[in-house]
Amino acid sequence: MEKVAVNWTGDMSFEVDVNGFKIPIDADEKVGGKNGGPRPKPLILASLGGCTGMDVISILKKMRVEPDHFNVDVDGQLSEEHPRYYEKIHITYTLKGKELDREKIEKAVNLSQERYCGVSAMLVKSSVLTHEIIIEEA
Repeated sequence: MEKVAVNWTGDMSFEVDVNGFKIPIDADEKVGGKNGGPRPKPLILASLGGCTGMDVISILKKMRVEPDHFNVDVDGQLSEEHPRYYEKIHITYTLKGKELDREKIEKAVNLSQERYCGVSAMLVKSSVLTHEIIIEEA
């Protein structure tokens, strides 16, 4: 079982302890925060990007595909009504390198999305997840 500690530090601010790493979270000043850290919801997008990014780079290394640059951008569209949640999430995988094999990259991304990324598996139950792959020649 995994455990995360969320400790109140005053006003709308908290310090989150994840695996011994401290992450401040806070609210916008309009709702009583001091803008001292990220909001909780976008951290879900960060978790998704990190989870699938680690999967993809690991799978690509096993396939002997090594990009010079790899980036994952995650965009989330919130619902209009409360509780506001991400209705749509779009992931953009950007890779740069020489002679990168698109088929292998697509396979790695699909394996992450369909089999390995637990964050994707959770979010797909409440959100529409889409993705695209951008390959730039170095």
